[in-house]
Amino acid sequence: MRRTDRLFDLIQILRDGRLHRASDLAEHMEVAVRTIYRDMDTLVASGIPVEGERGVGYILRAPVFMPPMALSQVELEALHLGAALVRQTADAELQDAANRVLTKIDQAMPNPMFGALDGFGKEIFAAPEVEASLELMPVIRRAIREQLVLAIEYLALNGSRTRRRIRPLQMEYWGRAWTMTGWCETRQEFRVFRIDRINTCLDTGEHFAEEEDKSLATYLLRFYAEHPSGG
Repeated sequence: MRRTDRLFDLIQILRDGRLHRASDLAEHMEVAVRTIYRDMDTLVASGIPVEGERGVGYILRAPVFMPPMALSQVELEALHLGAALVRQTADAELQDAANRVLTKIDQAMPNPMFGALDGFGKEIFAAPEVEASLELMPVIRRAIREQLVLAIEYLALNGSRTRRRIRPLQMEYWGRAWTMTGWCETRQEFRVFRIDRINTCLDTGEHFAEEEDKSLATYLLRFYAEHPSGG
């Protein structure tokens, strides 16, 4: 969990107005107690009205609210449709995040607006190729985020199997399949791989530094130069 997400969750816990021990918070957040101490210092420094001390506990003395948002009916439908899409076409971590976002938004909505969503059609049915990609997506997303080299075994459409070392740059969703674009160290060129055709995907633990000629920006410039219509 990112630190910003953890800080938000801590505020949500403290909003009940009760005293919370750092050890209990650490167990709930699955982090070390010293991490909770640092997080509480950060919240206090940012102006959140948290009171308490190490060894005693922490309490929120005043309410904390998100900035007001005015969402239209169509905007709410867009959010729910997007979340439904994520729940069917992304991995479990993203599914859980989508559920948390909707819960936070729906809890802030007035009852008439929330009730207007009843009956809104938002069923999404993922293709088998999409479902076959879900297991590998957390590894790939982490590698993109942390610039980690991946070692993959890939089954090409012609039936050939190859082993590659990839610098993953982004993932793309095409409706029936997820793909991963990256710089292939094996071929020394940009390549796009269908994730459902990746048999194994291992984090090598090796970090790569961004190089201009091997970056996502360079790939996209080349792609749109070759495909002016974007197709």
